[in-house]
Amino acid sequence: MRVAYADPPYPGCAGRYPEKTEVDHPALIARLVDEYPDGWALSTHAPALRDLLPLCPPDVRVLSWVKPWAVFKPGVGVAYAWEPVLFRGGRKRTRKQPTVRDWMSVGITLRRGLVGAKPDAFCYWLFAVFNPQPGDLLDDLYPGTGAVTRAWSRWQAQMELRTA
Repeated sequence: MRVAYADPPYPGCAGRYPEKTEVDHPALIARLVDEYPDGWALSTHAPALRDLLPLCPPDVRVLSWVKPWAVFKPGVGVAYAWEPVLFRGGRKRTRKQPTVRDWMSVGITLRRGLVGAKPDAFCYWLFAVFNPQPGDLLDDLYPGTGAVTRAWSRWQAQMELRTA
């Protein structure tokens, strides 16, 4: 199984990153659908959900990363304390495997080099949702700090130890 994770600058947020270039999300979603039939996930923010979800196939699920601690901005009456993760595919779970929740609650990372760097617990939850086996591949399409790729390497090493 070969899956992809995309964590690009969220729509309207490119100015927070060195490239300062908006991502063409319709083209990105089309690429994910075409190149990753086994599965893919796309992180975004709540304000973009209404625009991105209609671009997705009907079998896409909206997962939730809940942030127990979030920045409260002046003038925003309801905090943005979660992020949607658009998810498709993955390996079907057997009845013997534990069920994975469609949400994860874990705090944000700080001082990781880029805004939005994902914590290890988020990565491990996402990998569990994909339900990989040893030898499966994950393409991290926006590697940023490299945190997701490093977490995937650790996840794969643990799986190989469990099956050895």
